[in-house]
Amino acid sequence: MESTRVTIVGSGLIGRSWAMVFAAGGFKVKLYDIAQQQLTTALENIRKQMKELEESGFLKGTLSAEKQLALISVCTDLKDAVEGATFIQECTPENLDLKKKIFSQLDLIVDDSVILSSSTSCLLPSKLFTGLKHVKQCIVSHPVNPPYFVPLVEIVPHPETDPSVTERTYALMKKIGQSPVKLNREIEGFVLNRLQYAVISEAWRLVGEGVISPTDLDVVMSDGLGMRYAFIGPLETMHLNAEGISNYCERYREGMKLVLNTFGPVPEFSGEIEQKISQAMSEKVPAVPKHLGARREWRDDCLIGLAKLKKQMKSN
Repeated sequence: MESTRVTIVGSGLIGRSWAMVFAAGGFKVKLYDIAQQQLTTALENIRKQMKELEESGFLKGTLSAEKQLALISVCTDLKDAVEGATFIQECTPENLDLKKKIFSQLDLIVDDSVILSSSTSCLLPSKLFTGLKHVKQCIVSHPVNPPYFVPLVEIVPHPETDPSVTERTYALMKKIGQSPVKLNREIEGFVLNRLQYAVISEAWRLVGEGVISPTDLDVVMSDGLGMRYAFIGPLETMHLNAEGISNYCERYREGMKLVLNTFGPVPEFSGEIEQKISQAMSEKVPAVPKHLGARREWRDDCLIGLAKLKKQMKSN
Protein backbone atom coordinates (compact mmCIF):
# COMPACT_ATOMS: atom_id res chain seq x y z
CA MET A 1 0.00 0.00 0.00
CA GLU A 2 1.53 3.27 -1.09
CA SER A 3 1.05 5.88 1.60
CA THR A 4 3.00 8.77 3.03
CA ARG A 5 0.75 9.78 5.92
CA VAL A 6 -1.67 8.26 8.38
CA THR A 7 -3.98 9.89 10.89
CA ILE A 8 -4.48 8.63 14.42
CA VAL A 9 -7.77 9.69 16.02
CA GLY A 10 -7.32 9.71 19.79
CA SER A 11 -4.07 10.30 21.69
CA GLY A 12 -4.51 7.91 24.61
CA LEU A 13 -2.35 4.87 25.31
CA ILE A 14 -3.34 2.98 22.14
CA GLY A 15 -3.22 6.07 19.93
CA ARG A 16 0.25 7.00 21.16
CA SER A 17 1.48 3.46 20.60
CA TRP A 18 0.06 3.37 17.06
CA ALA A 19 1.74 6.72 16.33
CA MET A 20 5.08 5.26 17.44
CA VAL A 21 4.58 2.12 15.33
CA PHE A 22 3.78 4.09 12.18
CA ALA A 23 6.62 6.57 12.75
CA ALA A 24 9.01 3.66 13.21
CA GLY A 25 7.86 2.48 9.79
CA GLY A 26 8.78 5.85 8.28
CA PHE A 27 5.24 7.21 7.92
CA LYS A 28 4.21 10.78 8.58
CA VAL A 29 1.68 10.70 11.42
CA LYS A 30 -0.97 13.27 12.29
CA LEU A 31 -2.21 12.71 15.85
CA TYR A 32 -5.69 14.13 16.51
CA ASP A 33 -7.50 14.88 19.76
CA ILE A 34 -10.02 17.47 20.88
CA ALA A 35 -7.79 19.01 23.58
CA GLN A 36 -4.40 20.57 22.93
CA GLN A 37 -3.20 19.69 26.43
CA GLN A 38 -3.94 16.02 25.78
CA LEU A 39 -1.84 16.19 22.62
CA THR A 40 1.00 18.01 24.39
CA THR A 41 1.04 15.32 27.07
CA ALA A 42 0.92 12.60 24.40
CA LEU A 43 3.93 14.04 22.57
CA GLU A 44 5.89 14.31 25.81
CA ASN A 45 5.08 10.68 26.58
CA ILE A 46 6.06 9.54 23.08
CA ARG A 47 9.35 11.46 23.23
CA LYS A 48 10.19 9.95 26.62
CA GLN A 49 9.41 6.41 25.44
CA MET A 50 11.34 6.76 22.19
CA LYS A 51 14.41 8.15 23.94
CA GLU A 52 14.37 5.33 26.49
CA LEU A 53 13.93 2.74 23.74
CA GLU A 54 16.78 4.24 21.75
CA GLU A 55 19.09 4.26 24.77
CA SER A 56 18.30 0.62 25.51
CA GLY A 57 18.72 -0.42 21.86
CA PHE A 58 15.08 -1.44 21.42
CA LEU A 59 13.81 1.40 19.24
CA LYS A 60 11.95 0.03 16.23
CA GLY A 61 12.77 1.00 12.66
CA THR A 62 15.91 2.33 11.02
CA LEU A 63 15.41 6.02 11.87
CA SER A 64 16.70 7.71 15.02
CA ALA A 65 14.29 8.73 17.75
CA GLU A 66 14.57 12.40 16.71
CA LYS A 67 13.78 11.58 13.08
CA GLN A 68 10.81 9.46 14.13
CA LEU A 69 9.55 12.22 16.42
CA ALA A 70 9.84 14.68 13.54
CA LEU A 71 7.35 12.55 11.60
CA ILE A 72 4.64 13.03 14.25
CA SER A 73 2.55 16.20 14.35
CA VAL A 74 -0.66 17.02 16.23
CA CYS A 75 -3.98 18.61 15.37
CA THR A 76 -7.23 19.55 17.16
CA ASP A 77 -9.27 20.00 13.97
CA LEU A 78 -10.55 16.70 12.58
CA LYS A 79 -10.91 17.92 9.00
CA ASP A 80 -7.35 19.25 8.96
CA ALA A 81 -6.10 16.09 10.67
CA VAL A 82 -7.38 13.73 7.97
CA GLU A 83 -6.46 15.87 4.96
CA GLY A 84 -4.05 13.96 2.75
CA ALA A 85 -4.20 10.77 4.82
CA THR A 86 -4.78 7.45 3.10
CA PHE A 87 -5.21 5.47 6.33
CA ILE A 88 -7.06 6.62 9.46
CA GLN A 89 -6.77 4.62 12.69
CA GLU A 90 -9.44 5.44 15.27
CA CYS A 91 -8.31 4.97 18.90
CA THR A 92 -11.06 6.52 21.04
CA PRO A 93 -12.38 4.84 24.22
CA GLU A 94 -14.29 1.55 23.85
CA ASN A 95 -17.72 3.16 23.69
CA LEU A 96 -20.05 2.31 20.80
CA ASP A 97 -21.87 5.65 20.71
CA LEU A 98 -18.61 7.61 20.80
CA LYS A 99 -17.01 5.54 18.06
CA LYS A 100 -20.11 5.73 15.85
CA LYS A 101 -20.11 9.51 16.30
CA ILE A 102 -16.45 9.71 15.23
CA PHE A 103 -16.99 7.54 12.16
CA SER A 104 -20.09 9.53 11.21
CA GLN A 105 -17.96 12.68 11.28
CA LEU A 106 -15.19 11.03 9.29
CA ASP A 107 -17.74 9.74 6.78
CA LEU A 108 -18.62 13.33 5.87
CA ILE A 109 -15.08 14.57 5.25
CA VAL A 110 -13.08 11.72 3.69
CA ASP A 111 -12.79 10.79 0.02
CA ASP A 112 -13.48 7.45 -1.63
CA SER A 113 -9.95 6.09 -1.30
CA VAL A 114 -9.02 6.48 2.38
CA ILE A 115 -9.27 3.45 4.68
CA LEU A 116 -11.23 4.01 7.88
CA SER A 117 -9.94 1.64 10.56
CA SER A 118 -10.94 1.11 14.20
CA SER A 119 -8.81 -0.19 17.08
CA THR A 120 -11.87 -1.61 18.84
CA SER A 121 -11.22 -4.80 20.80
CA CYS A 122 -14.78 -6.14 20.85
CA LEU A 123 -17.28 -3.99 18.92
CA LEU A 124 -18.43 -5.70 15.74
CA PRO A 125 -17.82 -3.89 12.45
CA SER A 126 -21.52 -4.27 11.63
CA LYS A 127 -22.35 -2.24 14.75
CA LEU A 128 -19.72 0.41 14.04
CA PHE A 129 -19.96 1.00 10.30
CA THR A 130 -23.41 -0.02 8.99
CA GLY A 131 -25.14 2.91 7.31
CA LEU A 132 -22.00 4.88 6.53
CA LYS A 133 -21.59 6.20 2.99
CA HIS A 134 -18.01 4.88 2.97
CA VAL A 135 -18.79 1.53 4.61
CA LYS A 136 -16.84 -0.33 1.90
CA GLN A 137 -13.70 1.46 3.12
CA CYS A 138 -14.22 0.55 6.78
CA ILE A 139 -12.41 -2.16 8.72
CA VAL A 140 -11.31 -3.10 12.23
CA SER A 141 -7.57 -3.33 12.93
CA HIS A 142 -7.52 -4.59 16.51
CA PRO A 143 -4.07 -4.33 18.13
CA VAL A 144 -2.86 -6.06 21.28
CA ASN A 145 -2.03 -3.80 24.20
CA PRO A 146 0.67 -2.49 24.04
CA PRO A 147 0.85 -2.49 20.20
CA TYR A 148 4.46 -1.28 20.12
CA PHE A 149 5.68 -4.41 21.92
CA VAL A 150 3.07 -7.01 20.85
CA PRO A 151 2.79 -7.06 17.05
CA LEU A 152 -0.47 -8.96 16.46
CA VAL A 153 -3.23 -7.08 14.63
CA GLU A 154 -6.62 -8.70 13.97
CA ILE A 155 -8.07 -7.42 10.71
CA VAL A 156 -11.85 -7.78 10.75
CA PRO A 157 -13.95 -6.63 7.78
CA HIS A 158 -17.53 -5.38 7.78
CA PRO A 159 -19.77 -7.60 5.62
CA GLU A 160 -19.66 -4.83 2.99
CA THR A 161 -15.93 -4.05 3.22
CA ASP A 162 -14.26 -4.12 -0.18
CA PRO A 163 -11.79 -7.05 -0.28
CA SER A 164 -9.10 -4.68 -1.55
CA VAL A 165 -9.38 -2.71 1.70
CA THR A 166 -8.63 -5.86 3.68
CA GLU A 167 -5.63 -6.61 1.50
CA ARG A 168 -4.31 -3.03 1.65
CA THR A 169 -4.67 -2.96 5.43
CA TYR A 170 -2.91 -6.30 5.74
CA ALA A 171 -0.05 -5.07 3.53
CA LEU A 172 0.26 -1.85 5.52
CA MET A 173 0.47 -3.71 8.83
CA LYS A 174 3.19 -5.97 7.42
CA LYS A 175 5.06 -2.93 6.14
CA ILE A 176 5.20 -1.31 9.59
CA GLY A 177 6.41 -4.54 11.21
CA GLN A 178 3.20 -5.79 12.80
CA SER A 179 1.88 -9.37 12.54
CA PRO A 180 -1.57 -9.09 10.94
CA VAL A 181 -4.11 -11.89 10.72
CA LYS A 182 -7.26 -11.76 8.59
CA LEU A 183 -10.64 -12.89 9.93
CA ASN A 184 -12.92 -14.09 7.16
CA ARG A 185 -15.99 -12.77 8.99
CA GLU A 186 -16.86 -10.88 12.13
CA ILE A 187 -17.53 -12.77 15.36
CA GLU A 188 -18.05 -11.63 18.96
CA GLY A 189 -14.67 -11.08 20.65
CA PHE A 190 -12.82 -11.65 17.37
CA VAL A 191 -10.23 -14.44 17.85
CA LEU A 192 -7.71 -13.22 20.41
CA ASN A 193 -10.30 -12.38 23.05
CA ARG A 194 -12.27 -15.56 22.41
CA LEU A 195 -9.13 -17.58 23.16
CA GLN A 196 -8.20 -15.31 26.06
CA TYR A 197 -11.66 -15.50 27.64
CA ALA A 198 -11.72 -19.30 27.29
CA VAL A 199 -8.50 -19.47 29.33
CA ILE A 200 -9.71 -16.89 31.87
CA SER A 201 -13.01 -18.71 32.28
CA GLU A 202 -11.44 -22.08 33.08
CA ALA A 203 -8.81 -20.40 35.28
CA TRP A 204 -11.60 -18.76 37.26
CA ARG A 205 -13.46 -22.05 37.67
CA LEU A 206 -10.34 -23.96 38.79
CA VAL A 207 -9.56 -21.36 41.45
CA GLY A 208 -13.21 -21.13 42.49
CA GLU A 209 -13.46 -24.90 42.91
CA GLY A 210 -10.35 -24.92 45.10
CA VAL A 211 -8.30 -26.98 42.65
CA ILE A 212 -5.38 -24.53 42.66
CA SER A 213 -4.39 -21.16 44.12
CA PRO A 214 -4.56 -17.99 41.99
CA THR A 215 -0.76 -17.55 42.02
CA ASP A 216 -0.08 -21.18 41.09
CA LEU A 217 -2.66 -20.94 38.31
CA ASP A 218 -0.67 -18.09 36.75
CA VAL A 219 2.53 -20.15 37.02
CA VAL A 220 0.86 -22.93 34.98
CA MET A 221 0.55 -20.44 32.14
CA SER A 222 3.73 -18.34 32.52
CA ASP A 223 6.10 -21.27 33.11
CA GLY A 224 4.10 -23.90 31.25
CA LEU A 225 1.75 -23.28 28.34
CA GLY A 226 2.99 -19.73 27.82
CA MET A 227 6.54 -20.92 27.19
CA ARG A 228 5.40 -22.82 24.10
CA TYR A 229 2.73 -20.38 23.03
CA ALA A 230 5.27 -17.55 22.82
CA PHE A 231 6.63 -19.24 19.69
CA ILE A 232 4.00 -21.67 18.38
CA GLY A 233 0.23 -21.81 18.61
CA PRO A 234 -2.06 -24.52 20.00
CA LEU A 235 -2.56 -26.24 16.65
CA GLU A 236 1.13 -26.54 15.87
CA THR A 237 1.67 -27.67 19.47
CA MET A 238 -0.72 -30.54 18.81
CA HIS A 239 1.08 -31.29 15.55
CA LEU A 240 4.49 -31.47 17.22
CA ASN A 241 3.34 -33.33 20.34
CA ALA A 242 2.49 -36.37 18.23
CA GLU A 243 3.25 -37.59 14.73
CA GLY A 244 1.10 -34.86 13.24
CA ILE A 245 -2.43 -33.59 13.90
CA SER A 246 -4.19 -36.78 12.85
CA ASN A 247 -2.00 -38.87 15.13
CA TYR A 248 -2.61 -36.43 18.00
CA CYS A 249 -6.37 -36.67 17.53
CA GLU A 250 -6.17 -40.45 17.35
CA ARG A 251 -4.26 -40.53 20.62
CA TYR A 252 -6.02 -37.84 22.61
CA ARG A 253 -9.47 -37.09 21.18
CA GLU A 254 -11.35 -39.18 23.74
CA GLY A 255 -9.35 -37.72 26.62
CA MET A 256 -9.90 -34.18 25.36
CA LYS A 257 -13.64 -34.75 25.04
CA LEU A 258 -13.78 -36.28 28.51
CA VAL A 259 -12.06 -33.26 30.07
CA LEU A 260 -13.99 -30.70 28.05
CA ASN A 261 -17.29 -32.25 29.09
CA THR A 262 -16.41 -31.49 32.72
CA PHE A 263 -16.10 -27.75 32.14
CA GLY A 264 -18.68 -25.77 34.08
CA PRO A 265 -20.92 -22.86 33.08
CA VAL A 266 -19.61 -19.39 32.32
CA PRO A 267 -18.56 -17.78 35.64
CA GLU A 268 -20.13 -14.58 36.93
CA PHE A 269 -16.67 -13.10 37.62
CA SER A 270 -17.91 -11.65 40.91
CA GLY A 271 -18.49 -12.50 44.57
CA GLU A 272 -16.21 -14.62 46.75
CA ILE A 273 -14.05 -15.93 43.91
CA GLU A 274 -13.41 -12.39 42.66
CA GLN A 275 -12.36 -11.37 46.18
CA LYS A 276 -10.09 -14.40 46.53
CA ILE A 277 -8.32 -13.76 43.23
CA SER A 278 -8.16 -10.00 43.87
CA GLN A 279 -6.52 -10.56 47.26
CA ALA A 280 -3.95 -12.94 45.79
CA MET A 281 -3.06 -10.62 42.92
CA SER A 282 -2.91 -7.57 45.21
CA GLU A 283 -0.52 -9.38 47.54
CA LYS A 284 1.75 -9.96 44.55
CA VAL A 285 1.24 -6.52 42.98
CA PRO A 286 -0.62 -3.95 45.14
CA ALA A 287 -3.49 -2.42 43.15
CA VAL A 288 -2.20 1.15 43.38
CA PRO A 289 -0.81 3.22 40.49
CA LYS A 290 2.82 3.16 41.70
CA HIS A 291 3.08 -0.62 41.94
CA LEU A 292 0.90 -1.36 38.91
CA GLY A 293 2.92 1.08 36.82
CA ALA A 294 6.21 -0.47 37.87
CA ARG A 295 4.94 -3.96 37.07
CA ARG A 296 3.69 -2.82 33.66
CA GLU A 297 7.14 -1.40 32.91
CA TRP A 298 8.68 -4.73 33.91
CA ARG A 299 6.15 -6.53 31.66
CA ASP A 300 7.00 -4.27 28.74
CA ASP A 301 10.73 -4.82 29.27
CA CYS A 302 10.09 -8.57 29.17
CA LEU A 303 8.04 -8.18 25.99
CA ILE A 304 10.86 -6.15 24.39
CA GLY A 305 13.36 -8.88 25.24
CA LEU A 306 11.05 -11.60 23.96
CA ALA A 307 10.38 -9.70 20.73
CA LYS A 308 14.12 -9.32 20.17
CA LEU A 309 14.69 -13.04 20.80
CA LYS A 310 11.90 -14.01 18.43
CA LYS A 311 13.31 -11.73 15.73
CA GLN A 312 16.74 -13.31 16.13
CA MET A 313 15.29 -16.81 15.96
CA LYS A 314 13.32 -16.03 12.80
CA SER A 315 16.44 -14.72 11.09
CA ASN A 316 18.44 -17.87 11.94
